[in-house]
Amino acid sequence: MRETRSDGELLRAAADGDRRAFEELYRRYAPWLTARLRGRCADPGVVDDVVQETFLAVWHGTARYREEGDVAGWLWRVGARRLVDALRGDGARGRLRQTLARLRHRHEASAEERVLAGVEHGDLAGALIRLSPELRAVLQATVIDGLTTREAAVLLGIPPGTVKTRALRARKRLREELA
Repeated sequence: MRETRSDGELLRAAADGDRRAFEELYRRYAPWLTARLRGRCADPGVVDDVVQETFLAVWHGTARYREEGDVAGWLWRVGARRLVDALRGDGARGRLRQTLARLRHRHEASAEERVLAGVEHGDLAGALIRLSPELRAVLQATVIDGLTTREAAVLLGIPPGTVKTRALRARKRLREELA
């Protein structure tokens, strides 16, 4: 019986050209990454392309894991940045508007929104729920997803200055509610 390799071992082996390690890594994380990215972009074609580009970067070694933090978080950062790049491309502004419009009108909360709502540290969950969707989206992109201000601006379709302003407002409101 063969022992299961850790995520870090799989990443190192995949970057060295081990096809089986790459396939195992893909089986472990592609569905999860796809689900997370669909929470940020309603266009399944764009999401599928971004997932493929993310794993190609792993395979070709252009995305390097520095063994800091967990593999899932690292793959998410690579994928989120690739999504931002995809949204910057031709027609990105139109796709982004469509995506944001669909997200505003959907009735089902994303997995991240449900997790945020379920946080049980003090009344953080309630404070987050009481934030406007615009402020919550900025916090989600910059704090949870770890995107830069510029990347969050592209993802959300707003200027970088607006991202900064909303982040400040969101933090101020959270401090006031949790004080």
